[in-house]
Amino acid sequence: MTASSIPVLKRHVRLQYDPVRQAWALLSPEKVFWPDEISLDILRLCDGKHSVRQILDHLASVYEAPPEEIAEDVEGFLQEWSDRSLVTL
Repeated sequence: MTASSIPVLKRHVRLQYDPVRQAWALLSPEKVFWPDEISLDILRLCDGKHSVRQILDHLASVYEAPPEEIAEDVEGFLQEWSDRSLVTL
């Protein structure tokens, strides 16, 4: 993964709002994940349009944090979800 990598959810994965639980779920075959607020913010930007750098810059702006301070966490999150075959880097 590089700063110019453009993450996208895999074809078999989708975000869907569950009105009963009033929460967003990440659905994949035979698995459901319930991302927290920050994870959801990252996953929403995995749309094939935003690079890792753009995701970092956006989150840094939203959470008022320097990009270099959140880079390790965001990149680790993306790598973990890629390893789970949920996100393509």
